[in-house]
Amino acid sequence: MQAFVTGSTGLLGSNLVRELVDRGYRVKALVRSTVKAKSLLGNVPQVQLIQGDLQNISAFAADLQGCDVLFHTAAYFRESYGAGNHWPMLQRLNIDATIALLEAAEKAGVQKAIYVSSSGCIGRNPDGSPGNENTPPGAIAHENLYFKSKLMAEAAVANFIQSHTMPVVLICPGAMLGPQDAAPTELGQFVLNFLHRKIPARPAGGMPCVDVRDVAAAMVQAVDQGRSGQRYLVGGEYYSMADLMTHLEEVSGVPAPRLKMPGVIMRILAVISTIAGRLRGQKPEIPVEGVKIMLASLAYDSTKAQRELGAQFRPLKTTLADMVTWYRQAHYL
Repeated sequence: MQAFVTGSTGLLGSNLVRELVDRGYRVKALVRSTVKAKSLLGNVPQVQLIQGDLQNISAFAADLQGCDVLFHTAAYFRESYGAGNHWPMLQRLNIDATIALLEAAEKAGVQKAIYVSSSGCIGRNPDGSPGNENTPPGAIAHENLYFKSKLMAEAAVANFIQSHTMPVVLICPGAMLGPQDAAPTELGQFVLNFLHRKIPARPAGGMPCVDVRDVAAAMVQAVDQGRSGQRYLVGGEYYSMADLMTHLEEVSGVPAPRLKMPGVIMRILAVISTIAGRLRGQKPEIPVEGVKIMLASLAYDSTKAQRELGAQFRPLKTTLADMVTWYRQAHYL
């Protein structure tokens, strides 16, 4: 089997490439930087690096020829936490480029596509229980521009499926943690800040956390078992930020702070950090959007992915231990 993977140097993409190789796939990995790709993915004979950008799909469309399945993990996400108007890029890359890529894949003869959406598109049920694939979006899905772009992309994918023959399966991950978080993601930066003792207090709130390798495994299972047009939540369990820091203390030996930071203080600090970031022309150290997600009390029911895709979730402590080990080996600490 030949797979084409976008976002191959991202947290999910790099782990997905490794999962595919382990399962006997040959992979064409779309990357913007071959230097970064070689450092993350290594020189694996089964992996062919394709240099390209989603803003110019026609430049690499021919490389989709001969591929059996497309895994679309790339998205404009981390960048949207910085100052400025990010909606034009969110729309261009997360919505328009997604449909253009699906059209190019179908034209090239790709048999199936696995599209990565976001669990942020799903809210809690009216009774307060964790949301499932049929639960309407919560308020944050419309307030957070990244989540909004994913909601609109899901609608665009649904329209694509109605008028095209190539099956498309949607995967909605929770907040992903794990090794290979080179960028790093916002949650990866939180872990690094903890390890560098830059977090003076335990933040309020929390989020559903999932090992990125478990998401990658569920995506590969979706090739044979996923149904076209269906969402699959691979959300993981909800953990408070205090729980996350306690587990980090256990696996790293770095003591967690004992002070607690109320939500209102987090919001104030995020606003101050955002203003300071704008003045310095830098990304804020405490993003407002990140704080809103932590305080939104999101929680998900991943039963469908467990039942239909065989999704499994490893313990958070195992994930964090592997993450800390990777950061140490990669000289982030």
